[in-house]
Amino acid sequence: MAKSRRRTARSGGRRGHESRVRIIGGAWRRRWLPVADAPGLRPTADALRETLFNWLQPVLPGARVLDLYAGTGALGFEAASRGAQSVLLVERDRRVAGGLEQAGEVLGATSVEVRCADAARFLEAGPDAAGPFHVVFLDPPFERGLLGPALQALLEGNWLAPGARVYAELEAHRDLAEVVGPKWRILRERTAGQARGLLLEPAGETL
Repeated sequence: MAKSRRRTARSGGRRGHESRVRIIGGAWRRRWLPVADAPGLRPTADALRETLFNWLQPVLPGARVLDLYAGTGALGFEAASRGAQSVLLVERDRRVAGGLEQAGEVLGATSVEVRCADAARFLEAGPDAAGPFHVVFLDPPFERGLLGPALQALLEGNWLAPGARVYAELEAHRDLAEVVGPKWRILRERTAGQARGLLLEPAGETL
């Protein structure tokens, strides 16, 4: 997930050793993912992740999933564990991306692809054969103003399949109107600690 804020993933030892994050549901339930020791790197909190996948369960099986700021890979691998058809993890840090590839190999996650790329440039290039996507995860670094432009780019490009759902995570104190805007409808919302999770759909979608 994001990388410039938030507490670290559960650690098995002193700094310099790998931390771990546990998959909480699906085929790989209770399996652990190694997490590279990168500054600020950690998954979405377990409570928020559990709520998110309860929200997504009706649409997740067979879905094409994009995890745009993959980081630990917790959301993307969780989606694959719970029945997503394919998952694309986008991570700009080459070392972290390499760790995601290794985690996929350990799990035998043939439905998961990792790309080392900057999220904004990835969106500018437009979707390829991996999309359009039914589910998109957006958990960028806090305090960098990345979420609003990413949401806009998803709408401007052919990124979203009909009925797509977008999960966005942002600072709990942020004004939603200045980040999300009128082109999105908030379907679900939950706050956990300093983070707020939103389940969104384009405002033009029929309820």
